[in-house]
Amino acid sequence: MAFATVSAQAQQKDFLSAKDSDPVKMGWMQGFPPPKDKVLSVADGSFFKFPGLRYSVVHMREFLPTINVPRSPKAPDDFVYQLDKNIDSLHFLPWGEKVPMTWEASLGKNYTDGMLILHRGRVIYERYFGALTEQNVHAVMSLTKSFTGTLAAILVAEGKLNPEKLVSSYVPELKKSAFGDATVRQVMDMTTALKYSEDYEDPHAELWDFSAAGNPFPKPKDYKGPVGYYAYLETVKKQGQHGEAFGYKTVNADALGWIISKVTGKSVAQLLSERIWSKIGMEQAAYYQVDALGTPFAGGGLSAGLRDLARFGQLILNKGKWQGKQIFPMEAVADIQKGGSKAAFAKSGHPELKGWSYRDMWWMTENADGAFAARGVHGQTVYIDPKAEMVIVRLASHPVAANSANDAYSLPAYQAVADYLMTQ
Repeated sequence: MAFATVSAQAQQKDFLSAKDSDPVKMGWMQGFPPPKDKVLSVADGSFFKFPGLRYSVVHMREFLPTINVPRSPKAPDDFVYQLDKNIDSLHFLPWGEKVPMTWEASLGKNYTDGMLILHRGRVIYERYFGALTEQNVHAVMSLTKSFTGTLAAILVAEGKLNPEKLVSSYVPELKKSAFGDATVRQVMDMTTALKYSEDYEDPHAELWDFSAAGNPFPKPKDYKGPVGYYAYLETVKKQGQHGEAFGYKTVNADALGWIISKVTGKSVAQLLSERIWSKIGMEQAAYYQVDALGTPFAGGGLSAGLRDLARFGQLILNKGKWQGKQIFPMEAVADIQKGGSKAAFAKSGHPELKGWSYRDMWWMTENADGAFAARGVHGQTVYIDPKAEMVIVRLASHPVAANSANDAYSLPAYQAVADYLMTQ
């Protein structure tokens, strides 16, 4: 079930604060059994509704079937710590406001569960809130797409995947779908023309059909739709011309996951483990949510630890190199950093992200620092600033799914930290 994309929390305005909605203080799922008013469930959807969401994001495996992304059995590669006490007091001006805010104040504003900053590979800031600790993992939602895009970029760099070929040449099952006459590059950059809406407020949006297909639990007796992510992809219809406009649609990531699996003969979970997760000293195994057929949700189903996400970010910042060893071709990261079409992005309906682009399932700020990010709903971020030699990882459980709810208080904050670090 595409739970990472189906939170419709939509436009309520009066939410409990981060402090008042702290999942530990609220006592979710505590006791044997928990009190009835503290139970969260998949059956009624309460596990993914705010404020229960703040507990569930670090307990997804307890609610849904998953598949492991194994780490190496060797001891993890430890970070060097050089904590900077000045970070919390840094000030920035939120978009559209006149009063500056401190970095520390922004953490609560954005319902932060975990925050880690690397500068030149050293940990200069690390904090945990709510249900997240050093020992558990957190759902990263659509940040998952950037892992899928990175794996594809690696295969392209190695000559195993041709981005100019049609999707149908790799996945014949998609020939009659909207993906059939799209190129792999158009899928990677989400410039496909699909009749598919991710409008959470529209009860008739196609995302709900996608979610129903991916639901791993028994279907209602009257259900006649596709079963599994792949089966749903075969039903997607075309609307418009491929290559003209960026359109953020999760099904592109799952189509790319299918392409990757066809090329390698491995699931995205296995491939991620073999190419990255087992190679750079991760502390914890990650895991993917899966559909009823065991297919990993390549568009939003990953859960991972805060420090391990920082390791991944540093690997990307280092252009595929880890502790002096080239883990994958640097050309893969170079391709990401090319950025996508700004003209195509401008047609996407993201006016607050003016001048940005999208490439290999990464969000490119196109700013002076060349910063780019993996982003997921409810506030998940791996933000990489090459000029500042900085990686920021934020895990969060914001009551509103769309990142537009927190970008005004996060993107200028990231820039303030970058500007500060470039003076050190």
